[in-house]
Amino acid sequence: MFKKSLLALMLVLIFVAAAPAQTEWNGFYIGGNAGGAFGRSTANTSTIYNPTSAGYFAADSVMAISSAGRQKLTANAFTGGVETGINSQFGNNVLGGELDYESLRMSDSQSSTASYPCCTTTGFTIDQSFKTNWLLTARPRFGRVVGPALVYATFGLSVTKVDYEAEFTDSFAGASESAFVNKTKYGWVGGFGAAFKAPVEHFSIKGEYLYNDFGRLTMTASNLTAFTPPVAFPANEFTHSMALHAHVIRAGIDYRW
Repeated sequence: MFKKSLLALMLVLIFVAAAPAQTEWNGFYIGGNAGGAFGRSTANTSTIYNPTSAGYFAADSVMAISSAGRQKLTANAFTGGVETGINSQFGNNVLGGELDYESLRMSDSQSSTASYPCCTTTGFTIDQSFKTNWLLTARPRFGRVVGPALVYATFGLSVTKVDYEAEFTDSFAGASESAFVNKTKYGWVGGFGAAFKAPVEHFSIKGEYLYNDFGRLTMTASNLTAFTPPVAFPANEFTHSMALHAHVIRAGIDYRW
């Protein structure tokens, strides 16, 4: 999907490169965009060793859980939305800003199963998943008119809402632990693009790449239980975390006035 979206973007840029030159980029604009989003996340689940009677895990079990709990989550999705902005031109230099809101429906899940080093006939399973629905960015843009194109770089604020869920279970004593978080994440976005005048007056066409970094989301839980009837082991606190990055390649059309 990444290669197809990149090829589509290149074809758009080649097509519009032959359009008439537009040397005047001042003013407001509003428009829409569509493309591909490619999410990448590293998720981690780990717990601690407690040598007292309040602990459930052996020391080597804790290390095995940490190793199996490191998972790679990936998600590719269509993205599309609306945008508005303003440009101010000084000679061939253009300063501006853009605000956009669009769909970002990425999701993925991974499951890892491993044996306990102390008791190889039993084991544990770790499941982790994430989901996003939308993306908002607010970005200054710094550009320069080069022939028929406005070539620009951009950097600013990126916002999304992340659902992250983790679950631990085992077959040794029916242990179970879980955690869930739904949180708005603020990060940064940077990228570059090029815009060209469209054949229709007041319209322009663009293609751009944006890299979004939302940092790491971390949560802890002390709800581990095991045996029947359930016995709580709060001394074995779990830590769950995920780092989320999203690459966006898209084309757009804007109306300027």
